[in-house]
Amino acid sequence: MLTLGTLPQLEEMMDKHGISPAMKEALIRCTHFHTFPSPGLLIGVFMTDYALELLKAEPGETLYGVSESHKCAPDALQVLAHCTIGNNRLRVIPIGRFAITLNRKSWDAETKGVRVYVDLEKLKKYQTLYAWFTNDPSFDHHGDGVMTLLEEIIASGREILSSEEVIVLTEKKKKWISVTCTKCGETIPDYLAAGDLCTSCAGTHYYRKA
Repeated sequence: MLTLGTLPQLEEMMDKHGISPAMKEALIRCTHFHTFPSPGLLIGVFMTDYALELLKAEPGETLYGVSESHKCAPDALQVLAHCTIGNNRLRVIPIGRFAITLNRKSWDAETKGVRVYVDLEKLKKYQTLYAWFTNDPSFDHHGDGVMTLLEEIIASGREILSSEEVIVLTEKKKKWISVTCTKCGETIPDYLAAGDLCTSCAGTHYYRKA
């Protein structure tokens, strides 16, 4: 099982494969944030670092990110690019592809960005990584396969990635007014209302009263 206790082994792998001090720090920071060194997170760190380099981003620059998967990759964008759900600079669009996009702030409806993704052809060089990524039944989720997987991720780094320049559709900040749900009495933005009800009272529940 992968836990923060796996970090010493992970650090040994980084040293063995000549990972730079800056990248090593990034991988460790993201692992602590994520709470364990998941394979997807580690790939996401390499993806985000690559995208930042392609964009020639300056430290502290305001950037906007998109993750095409809700698994693992968004955390690398949050830690390394400071794109978060809370600051409204991260969108998670669950397409299912393991890819991210980064772009600069723009007042236009469209702006240039860079997209980095896992290239399946390049992945074939790494047998265990390929089996895990394609969800092949041959991959051993509980034995030595997991540590072999982590080592292949560290060894491959950016080798398994490809990139492309893209035009990103930007999201304009919505203007809204506060309205009150006629059932629960709580206030919500008008664009999230379902008639005179909030969406929860209209039937979209994630909890029930104890």
